[in-house]
This record gives sequence, structure tokens and C-alpha cells, in this order.
Amino acid sequence: MPFDPVAAVHRFHAAINGLDFATIEAFFAEDAVYGSIKVGALEGRPAILQAFRSYFDTYPDQVALDESVEAVSPMAARAVWSLNATHSKTGEALVRHGEETITFDDAGRIIRVDVTDY
Repeated sequence: MPFDPVAAVHRFHAAINGLDFATIEAFFAEDAVYGSIKVGALEGRPAILQAFRSYFDTYPDQVALDESVEAVSPMAARAVWSLNATHSKTGEALVRHGEETITFDDAGRIIRVDVTDY
């Protein structure tokens, strides 16, 4: 059965929404790269996971929705999303809209995430 990057992104986002860090970690290749204006360029699964944990310590109530997810190649998909969260210490609301392109390797692990906020 051919790899379905759209289904993989839906599973990855479900793990994020469920704060399932073991599944999130398993999604990333050891040498993955994650790029975002908010977090900068992260290289390697340990750095990416640390950033995820830190983010969710700050915004534990995040609710994210995919507006659309579409394949852009046999091993990549683009997701348009929105999210709402509350800062755990200040109570300040966070509202974000953006897109990300997620690229997978032949084993179905994430090798690259490029995030753009609108």
C-alpha cells in the first residue's frame, strides 16, 4: 500500500492534540529539521521534542484544528490550521493561523516541518 502523507499528518496532529509525546517522538526521524518563525530552526529529534514539551508546558490547553490537509508530493503534505491556547502563567490568549508542510522519509518518519504563520 502506498504511503499516504495526508493520513500521516492527521495521525501526527491527533498525537499533538492528545499531548501523546511518545507518539510525537516516534513520528520524527533522528535528524529531522523543524523550522518556524516562532521557534527558529530546530535540528534533531531531541531538540524538537524539547521545544514541544516546553510549548505545551506554557500552553497546555491548546485546541488546534486543521482547516485542510493536502498532499503536495508522494511523501509530503501541507496543512492549513488554526489554534487557540492560553498562557499558563499570564492567562494571555494565543490565537494563531498558519500552514505547515511536513515531509516524510521512506519509513514514514518526519524529516522536515516548515511552519508559516499568517
